[in-house]
Amino acid sequence: MASQTRRPLRWVIVSDGSTDQTDVLVDQYRVRFEWIELVRMPAHRDRNFAAKVSCFNAGFESVSQLDFDVVCSLDADISFEPDYFAFLLKQFETHPRLGVVGTPFVERGVHYDYRFTNIEHVSGACQLFRRECFNEIGGYVPIKGGGIDWTAVTTARMKGWKTRTFLEKVCLHHRPMGSGSSRSQIRSSFRHGQKDYNLGGHPIWQLFRSAYQMTRPPYIVGGAALFAGYCYALASCRERPVSSELVRFNRMEQMSRLRKSLWRRAHASGDQARS
Repeated sequence: MASQTRRPLRWVIVSDGSTDQTDVLVDQYRVRFEWIELVRMPAHRDRNFAAKVSCFNAGFESVSQLDFDVVCSLDADISFEPDYFAFLLKQFETHPRLGVVGTPFVERGVHYDYRFTNIEHVSGACQLFRRECFNEIGGYVPIKGGGIDWTAVTTARMKGWKTRTFLEKVCLHHRPMGSGSSRSQIRSSFRHGQKDYNLGGHPIWQLFRSAYQMTRPPYIVGGAALFAGYCYALASCRERPVSSELVRFNRMEQMSRLRKSLWRRAHASGDQARS
């Protein structure tokens, strides 16, 4: 962050009961850069996805009186080029209805294939919000089972804002996800299926999503666990942590994307047959 060509007005680092010398390191940098601030959270709290919201809110509260137009949520395990934020801030200046922006994150030299991934979603590793948009969506919603970042970005689109992942830049993720054993990956897929249900995923979309995941490691069982998690949550009649309005909007987007994907595949198959 210190090497950025456009530095922040204030960079708040929230130490969530850290035991890895984060506080000591930040204190060293605060001596050199007056725009760095450290917020310490209690060391003993429940560990779940909603804890991110508590940390962000603590940081946001400390800057709430400052005059700024863009707020960023940034994970501690990523890095980027010196012009990273200058590029993203330029997008806000160019597109007035742009509410949330970000870039792909790269793990082990690769990122999602954005021919098949929704370019309107913005990864939670680094999300920049226009402040007006962030206020309109009500900020981050604490969801213990996960989906906090997704909920914020999707709510922004539901409110009429544009959201976009820009492929011209990337951030590097230094703690790869899914690097555990096959068994842990299967458990993770099952939990992800539950989360898909909780966030209102359409059953037909989930079926296609699970079939696609079966073609990726761990083959077959990963996709099966994803669908099993969704079905388990469905059978449990769980109350969803998001509004019915967001569920409808999510399903509308999913089915639109599915129709477009099937249409492209059908036309591609037709072109191959003719050739």
